[in-house]
Amino acid sequence: MSRRISFSAATREGVLEEMRRDSNVMVIGEDIAVMGGTFALTRGFLEEFGPMRVRDTPISESGFMGMAVGMAMRGMRPIVELMYNDFIAVSLDPLMNQAAKLRYMTGGQITIPMVLRAPMGAGRRNAGQHSQCLEALFMHIPGLKLVCPSTAYDAKGLIKTAIRDNDPVVVLEHKLLYAKKFEMPPEDEEYTIPLGKADIKREGKDITILTWSRQVLFALEAAETLQNDFGISCEVVDLRSLVPLDWETVNASIKKTHNVLTLEEGVMRAGVGADLSAQITETLFDELDSPVNRVAGANVVSPFSPPLEDAVFPQPQDVVAAVRRQLNV
Repeated sequence: MSRRISFSAATREGVLEEMRRDSNVMVIGEDIAVMGGTFALTRGFLEEFGPMRVRDTPISESGFMGMAVGMAMRGMRPIVELMYNDFIAVSLDPLMNQAAKLRYMTGGQITIPMVLRAPMGAGRRNAGQHSQCLEALFMHIPGLKLVCPSTAYDAKGLIKTAIRDNDPVVVLEHKLLYAKKFEMPPEDEEYTIPLGKADIKREGKDITILTWSRQVLFALEAAETLQNDFGISCEVVDLRSLVPLDWETVNASIKKTHNVLTLEEGVMRAGVGADLSAQITETLFDELDSPVNRVAGANVVSPFSPPLEDAVFPQPQDVVAAVRRQLNV
């Protein structure tokens, strides 16, 4: 029997299941034990698993990120929670120069089975230091895997897979998805979602929209408007996993629609869409009926002002307008 639960509840279920399954899995971060985390995702964990597996830390992201790398080297499976993905700026060295590289630099003698969970994104009027989408930054670092779920089902399945993976996996969760509820299978139905497998959230024939995280919901809303008002059939491909990327699904969709638009909340300059556009143009140029189109955030610091914040990040109506321009409708 299916049920409706929130994105955050599904993520919580996934982490709980893995901690109960494997005693080497632990969580570490600021205020995650006694308080239960900034978004209450680890509430009750301390009582069930104790202070050795649910560790509150000082306000020292670089310190506890480095601790997690050491734990992973010694056989633990730490899940690090940053309050916001923006804070990676003060803890990038242990992630980028240690976690991401140690397996390669030791010839496979050391693995780093750690997960970094981090809320991202705008929409809560949190201003410039708490609103960024930094997927492009993580994608640029060889050795890291990266997933960005858009639904509760995907959030649970991907976090479970990430925890079991023997390489460092970054899981970015959009803050405005946490409270949204989605259909889910029964709690006792075990499942995982493989990394590197996209999901076609809506089939179509006229244009492919490549996106992930919260923007999947915007793409689906725009696709409904485009179908009903203009007769345009959009295929919405939720990439889910940015590293590794499911090029097989991407290629098949583009060869069907012959038009493609990338949609992301992160800033356009040097964004994920720029890389996707380059690779599509290099490998599928003869399949394209129009240049790859990009819809992304403006190249500005996220404003605090609600009207300005809404203006600089893509909204469903921006996708509708971009698709109409691309297809000359």
